[in-house]
Amino acid sequence: METTAKLYSLTFKSLKTYIFALFLIVGNILFPQICHLTPYGGPTLLPIYFFTLIAGYKYGLRVGLLTALLSPIANNLLFGMPPTSILPLILIKSGLLAVTSALAAHYSKKISLGAIFFAVIGYQLIGTAIEWGILGNFYDAIQDFRIGVPGMLIQIFGGYTLLKAIAKI
Repeated sequence: METTAKLYSLTFKSLKTYIFALFLIVGNILFPQICHLTPYGGPTLLPIYFFTLIAGYKYGLRVGLLTALLSPIANNLLFGMPPTSILPLILIKSGLLAVTSALAAHYSKKISLGAIFFAVIGYQLIGTAIEWGILGNFYDAIQDFRIGVPGMLIQIFGGYTLLKAIAKI
């Protein structure tokens, strides 16, 4: 399932980079607040990553990285979530998602369910390995695979749906 779309690779010199990043960061601030209304909403639904996927895939690496890094920091400063103790791990995984989603879009050149799947699984596998190396605890490192599968599915199918909806923008 693929859709031809306008995919961008914006530069840091472009005002559009910062405008798109701002809107996506706001999405990454509001969506987690909604998800945290349910028990274990954050760890289960992984909402802090959703708009980072959209940012990297649709608007390129720079918008993706701005969204990936500023969203968790803003959430932490405003709401204390993610907790400061795990913020570095969230930043690593978020940054990885910006990279994998931008690469997936670059190589597929289309909105592709398969490319989005590989972007999500790619950042999760690499992020889990890094988390295991940092924490030294495999059980904790695979938390996203233990309880975050619904969030990964939201990223894959919800991301695909949203990207298709904004394909021509």
